[in-house]
Amino acid sequence: MRPTHTLTAIILVVGILPPVAAQDASIPAVIRAASSNGAVSYDASIPTPLEVLGYDIGSRHTEPHQVVRYFEAVANASERVTLREHARSHEGRPLVHAIVGTPEHLAGLEQIRTANLRLSDTPGSVTDSEVDAMPAIVLMSYSVHGNEASGTEAAMLLLYHLAAGNDPVVAQILDGMMVIVDPMLNPDGRARFTTWANRNRGRVAVSDPENREHNEPWPGGRTNHYWFDLNRDYVPGQHPETRGRLELFHHWRPQIVIDAHEMGSESTYFFQPGIPSRTNPNTPRLNQELTARVARFHAEALDALPALFYSEETFDDFYYGKWSTYPDINGAVGILFEQASSRALVRDTKAGRLHYATTVRNQFATSLSTLRAAREMRPDLLRYQRDFYAEAARRSDRSAGGLLATAGSDRSRRDELADLLRRHRIKVHVLDRPTATGGVDFTPDASLFIPWDQPQSRLIDALFERRTEFADSIFYDISAWTLPLAFDMQVADVRSVPDGVVGAEWSDEPAAESSRSLPTSAPGYVMTWDDFYSARVLDRLQASGADTRVATRTFSASTPGGTKSFPPGTIVITRGALSADSLARTLAGASRGEQVTLHAVTSGLTEAGPDLGSPRNRLLTRRRTAIVTGEGTSAYRAGEVWHLLSERARIPVTLLDADRIKSADLSRYTTIVIAGGRSSSEPVETVQEWVEDGGHLILLSDATLWALGARLVDADSISVDLDSVLTDVPYSERSRARGAQYLGGAILDTVVDTTHPLAYGVGSRIPVFRQGRHFIASSNPDNIVVSRYAQQPLLSGYAPARLSELIPGTVSVMSVPRGSGQIILFADIPSFRGFWFGSSRMLINAIFFSEAI
Repeated sequence: MRPTHTLTAIILVVGILPPVAAQDASIPAVIRAASSNGAVSYDASIPTPLEVLGYDIGSRHTEPHQVVRYFEAVANASERVTLREHARSHEGRPLVHAIVGTPEHLAGLEQIRTANLRLSDTPGSVTDSEVDAMPAIVLMSYSVHGNEASGTEAAMLLLYHLAAGNDPVVAQILDGMMVIVDPMLNPDGRARFTTWANRNRGRVAVSDPENREHNEPWPGGRTNHYWFDLNRDYVPGQHPETRGRLELFHHWRPQIVIDAHEMGSESTYFFQPGIPSRTNPNTPRLNQELTARVARFHAEALDALPALFYSEETFDDFYYGKWSTYPDINGAVGILFEQASSRALVRDTKAGRLHYATTVRNQFATSLSTLRAAREMRPDLLRYQRDFYAEAARRSDRSAGGLLATAGSDRSRRDELADLLRRHRIKVHVLDRPTATGGVDFTPDASLFIPWDQPQSRLIDALFERRTEFADSIFYDISAWTLPLAFDMQVADVRSVPDGVVGAEWSDEPAAESSRSLPTSAPGYVMTWDDFYSARVLDRLQASGADTRVATRTFSASTPGGTKSFPPGTIVITRGALSADSLARTLAGASRGEQVTLHAVTSGLTEAGPDLGSPRNRLLTRRRTAIVTGEGTSAYRAGEVWHLLSERARIPVTLLDADRIKSADLSRYTTIVIAGGRSSSEPVETVQEWVEDGGHLILLSDATLWALGARLVDADSISVDLDSVLTDVPYSERSRARGAQYLGGAILDTVVDTTHPLAYGVGSRIPVFRQGRHFIASSNPDNIVVSRYAQQPLLSGYAPARLSELIPGTVSVMSVPRGSGQIILFADIPSFRGFWFGSSRMLINAIFFSEAI
């Protein structure tokens, strides 16, 4: 018989509270929540956190490598645990998950998994009696925000409890389900936070919120390496941490997913359901009923401690890009936990001192209550998932049809959308031959077909729909994320397609590299600016010393294949300092792996339009770009630009802290981007002098308001008069009435001047993502308005009626000449959350084509 820890010992070993508070009466209550007899013993051969880490959980912040080390130690010692890695972060840190079950279940792991997949793949083949015999799959996820740290500590306690616990309730849990414990969803952010907290703490913890330990420097630990909020990335799926988790989710297709967070220190504890009126209408009512049933188990566990809590307020289940909401459109039940945060080890609050260990205790308690709920509700949860997919198959009257989508001639945007859909287990097909419908041509080069007849038809609806009417006017997050609008792609919903049009499923396997047979004796080459990744090739050519110019007028040139016409935005490439052979090799190397279109021209004398050496073809030099970062700027917006330029365009980018602007040699940079959050206290004169000397300043989102306020730009900001809106509104409704006048995140239509360099490669209309309630009006003739919001601007999402009256005709993108330089304003968010591939092209143009303005 294996040695065991006693209940009294485990109170100290697990370390739910620091040793000085180890006899707190709340600790046995947590243990009893998972115990049938009021006591539980633990297998002493399974290492405790104290034995591996050298400290009690809750007495310091556990760093990412220590979390992995503990999970590895338990997996090596326990026959109930299998450890796997599902991703590596941008900074190379492993993201691991532990699969916990009985030894018998682990031995038959693949059979259990494949049987579970039948619920969603072939739901009509699964009988009630089969469901009754199946184990449930529960995915326990923690701390997607790196500085919301208590969840990860609770995950280590949960792993120990399930791996070492010998009581009957643990046995019943493991008999009835497979538990997947994903301890940290954002190791890079957690590393920033834990390093700060641990290094700025003395021997005695300080509860003063002003203490350095409580106040992380910019950008804080909430976000990942590129400062993205990973809890908004489950629809876009643009980061390795998210992609690995989506793969894990769809590999197992759990019935319950928990998502453990923290919130403001003055709060209590929240668990879902959220605000009922803000549930996404694509989510079945039964989902919320099951969530409410699970909530009763959480209430019982927290009452037993006791700990204050609430539900059905503050948070919602609308945006499917959040980890607690994404399961709801995939036949599962997602549950958000929000624990009041101590951030540091102890914090003074109005309700008294809040200990980190207490926050861990509460997260541990609701982890156990989730497993109790899953055990008792197992057949209902399994049937719900089966019926969710069975109903999705029955309800569609479009089984023979699907969605045709085209990106014009931009194959990269087409492939990015296909890749995104495939991550969501959506089947996507290429076209074998062209077809047309509704006046739109769908060609094989850059088009897709997404059939309705597939298990994920409900998710397809949720990702492609345009919704402008809502039961509520306030959203915890955004109100629209319509994918074809984000990608600026045309879509047609067709009931059928002609024979021979739809080809094989799209594959992300790279095609065999085709040799570009470009003659080396050509006096020049041209590259059309119609592929999203053309900028990569342009930068590589510039770095190699090739002469690159952008055509500002249409021209026709003779090529080995005959005379061809090329639009504005075409890149003209000549030798510069290179030999003919060197240029050909450089061009082949720069374009390798990219889907750009290249042509050799037989003469610098064109058939029509400007000749290759014309001043109409503006010389482009390599851009030296800086993004202003640091205190006072928006980490989210700066991170989006950093990600766009570093990961997408793959150009070097300087991150220039705002407090260095006065002292830095700004002449080193051709372009400076202020992505959002600027204040009027910044050195306006320094920035203005740099612009007038030839610099190109790009301002995004609310940074445009800083420019207007600092009088860098002669234009006006207009917004709804909130005082008039709030007149006669009762006090209890004022906050809601104010919030209803805010554009929380909607998609607007813009009309574009296609002759402007910022619009090269972009159509005459482009959807943009917009937040806020301030808009720009310009009557100054020196301001060049590149795009304006359309007369009927709302394409998808919520916009308040009064604000909708102000939007039409106001500025979306504007260029303002200042001395030898330019200020370019984007009123919207061109690279929103890294997946707004449509409007991102204008931001890329603003950087690469600034010399052509």
